[in-house]
Amino acid sequence: MLSLFRIDAPRKRETTHLEVSHSGETHRVALKRISGARRFTLRVRSATRDVVLTMPLRSSLAAAREFVERHAAWIGARLNRLPRPVPFEHGAVVPLRGVNHIVLLVPGARGNVSARSGIGMNLEAEHALCVACDSPHVSRRIRDFLRREARGDLELAVKRHTAAIGVAARRVTVRDTVSRWGSCSASGALSFSWRLIFAPAFVLDYLAAHEVAHLVHLNHSPKFWALTQKLSPDTDRAEAWLKTHGASLHRFGSAETD
Repeated sequence: MLSLFRIDAPRKRETTHLEVSHSGETHRVALKRISGARRFTLRVRSATRDVVLTMPLRSSLAAAREFVERHAAWIGARLNRLPRPVPFEHGAVVPLRGVNHIVLLVPGARGNVSARSGIGMNLEAEHALCVACDSPHVSRRIRDFLRREARGDLELAVKRHTAAIGVAARRVTVRDTVSRWGSCSASGALSFSWRLIFAPAFVLDYLAAHEVAHLVHLNHSPKFWALTQKLSPDTDRAEAWLKTHGASLHRFGSAETD
């Protein structure tokens, strides 16, 4: 008996990025096909310092390339306007709860990272993050320290706000989120960006109140905002601060992949 079968040709790998050059610089643009998209939309993301082109499913690659090249000057200008990254290294100035701290490497000292005030030195900040390690480990030590501080502050704020309205959070986690400062799942799990530790305390407290209010109202209805305002009288002030300064919180250290 003769058996017939079909051998399919290898599928052509879909193009996921384009490159565009302008004024001697080359920029990488990610392509994102969306079923509901009706036109091309370019977006420069400050958190990840990249460019995304949203496009309709059936749009051609040639049309996408033409659109990107036509907007090359705009892409370059927007990228150049982004705040410069601040790596976690000796001499860098990093905010902790809204207060600038200079990173000081203290080789041979005990412990990991400690925040100190009134250091009495002619430096860019009166406060310091003193790191007791060798240079190659400074970034990781500071990141771990900031995540612990963020987790501690957020857990205390969540505990205070949940106690005030008689609800309970399933758990509290911190991550390096890009699109949201916080989230609340239907099961009552709260998640926050650890980068809120850079912001003034009233901003972090507001985000905790915001997500706790979602434990009661999983929406943004008037009742939700009324409860948020009750828990955090600084709601409007914090929202304004995030609108003005929020994007800059992503420039400290490098982005994580969790």
